[in-house]
Amino acid sequence: MPKILVIDRCFLSRTGLAHLVSGSALNVEIVQTDDLLRAREYMKEKPDVVIADFYGFLHDLHHIDQLSSIFSASSSKTRFILLPAVKSVLLENYCATQNVWFNADKSCSLAALNEALQNALTLSHAKTDSRHIASLLTLREEQILQLWKKGDSNESIAEHMQITVKTVYTYKRNIRMKLGADNRFTLFRRGTELAEI
Repeated sequence: MPKILVIDRCFLSRTGLAHLVSGSALNVEIVQTDDLLRAREYMKEKPDVVIADFYGFLHDLHHIDQLSSIFSASSSKTRFILLPAVKSVLLENYCATQNVWFNADKSCSLAALNEALQNALTLSHAKTDSRHIASLLTLREEQILQLWKKGDSNESIAEHMQITVKTVYTYKRNIRMKLGADNRFTLFRRGTELAEI
C-alpha cells in the first residue's frame, strides 16, 4: 500500500490534501504532520509521495539547508509535491536543487494537483524493490534464507556462510520473527510444496 506524508503548518490545507488523497483510485496510507521534527521521523518509513508546504516553516529554520534532512531521508522512489502558500525566492532556489516531482503553489487547480498525485502514486507504486523480500531482511538474512529454502542443513549453511551453527539458528529465528512465521514448518508455501524451516 502506498504511503503519503503531508507536511503543512495549516490544518485546513493538511485536511484538504488528505481528503484529496483519500479520494484517489489507489488505496493509500496517509500521515499528516505540522512539525518538521516529526516529518523527519516519518521520512524513515520511506513514503512514496510527500506533499509539502515548507513556507510555513521558514521562520523556524536557522538555515534553509535544515530541510535537507527531509530530502536526504527519502528513498529513490519518493516523489515530492511542493505546494507553497506564498512564493519565496529562497525556498524556490533551494527546492530547485532537490529532486522535486511537481512544484506549484496552492492556487493551482485541483485537477492539476490530482493528476500530479495520481502520476506520482502510479509511478511510485509501480516501482518494486529488487530484493525479493521487500526490505524486511538484511542481505545476509536473505542469503541464509535462500540456502534454507534449498533444504541445506544448518551445518552446511554455517560452512557456506563461514559462521557458527549457533549463529545460523539465530539468523533463522530472526527471519521467522521478521516474516511473522508462527513456527519453522509454516514459513513458506509455494503451490503444494512446503519448505520445512
